[in-house]
Amino acid sequence: MNTEILIVGSGCAGLYAALTLPKERQITIITKSDLESSDSFLAQGGMCMLNGKDDYDSYYEDTMKAGHYENDPRSVELMIKSSPEVVDDLVDFGVDFTRNEDGTFAFTKEGAHSNKRILFHKDITGKEITSNLLAQVKNRENITLMQHTTLVDLLCYDNTCYGAVVTDCNNVVSHIKADYTLLATGGIGGLYRHSTNYKHLTADAIAIALNRGIETKNLDYVQIHPTTLYSDKEEERSFLISESVRGEGARLYDKNVNPFVNELLPRDLLTKAIYEQMKKDGTNYVWEDLRTIPSQELHSHFPNIVAHCLKMGYDVTKECIPVVPAQHYFMGGIKVNYESKTSMEHLYAIGETACNGVHGKNRLASNSLLESLVFAKRAALDIINKYETLPDKDTADMSNIDSHTDLDALKTYYSKLVLDKINAI
Repeated sequence: MNTEILIVGSGCAGLYAALTLPKERQITIITKSDLESSDSFLAQGGMCMLNGKDDYDSYYEDTMKAGHYENDPRSVELMIKSSPEVVDDLVDFGVDFTRNEDGTFAFTKEGAHSNKRILFHKDITGKEITSNLLAQVKNRENITLMQHTTLVDLLCYDNTCYGAVVTDCNNVVSHIKADYTLLATGGIGGLYRHSTNYKHLTADAIAIALNRGIETKNLDYVQIHPTTLYSDKEEERSFLISESVRGEGARLYDKNVNPFVNELLPRDLLTKAIYEQMKKDGTNYVWEDLRTIPSQELHSHFPNIVAHCLKMGYDVTKECIPVVPAQHYFMGGIKVNYESKTSMEHLYAIGETACNGVHGKNRLASNSLLESLVFAKRAALDIINKYETLPDKDTADMSNIDSHTDLDALKTYYSKLVLDKINAI
């Protein structure tokens, strides 16, 4: 099939890019699972926003410090200064951030933040943002949505991307030709035993980039979230206990229910402290106490967490819950410039699969949604400014995938390719 712009992924980055692009352009969005099975829907805590001009220096420093000063300063600046504009767009799209009685935004605070600058909607901020973006996309006649469609390769010739090779749920291979392609395939959690990510997020775009010689960056920068609800069932996706819970006063205890750490440390340092305490105690988890949060606030701000814990047999208003670190976020990815363009012509990467240097070696809490949206919009605007129709090419000569390829073997190869690369680094 033919389209003008192909977006691979239906998370907040892909959806926002589609909504930023002109209504006159034919856009196709493909997604590996159903439209709502993206990690964007899972984000609990919130999304950062510059909380006034006086907040810039501290927000910048918090981001840089959390990233161990390996962040790209220009990317950080672009993200922070673009945040009010992005929030205005989201509100126009129907996103309902929690507000104070006077109508102003109600900001909250999380670990490693020196100021309250995080917008939220209960404890399902990602769902609130992404569901509203998806509703807007469904109303655009120029946008075609294709579910259960998996990216298996790129159509490329002379370092230029002409679209993608995909399979449907029956493993039927087809080509989608496009003038521009945006990779928004999410993270790499599906490669790990314990992860807060959906299991189908297996670093497909990263593997294809490695296979095709597209530049990547910081592939060993994998973030472990310090607090997920402990379960001894390996097949389950790890349920996140949001950073915001600790930002509002939740405490962490050892096996004897004694405090052992500053709960507001950056994620990597807190994770290290938890692992050390687990080793010292000889346990598979530590305890987290949400009873320190007033009951009314606990139920209004974190209803999803309260409900899930109760479903799993824990009443957070009466008892501590067992928590353990799990793979959560990928700071590395396909290397892009400030407009999210990759080293291949007519190919962009946005969201968690891209690396523009914002996060450095460790992501500051609640910067993920903002970074994804800011640089998705920059990609869309760059495409608008540079739009060029590609000449027709014989796609059969541009792909090493055909209808006889063993797709299961290919997926195994891709997974091993990424893990071997990360481990080698």
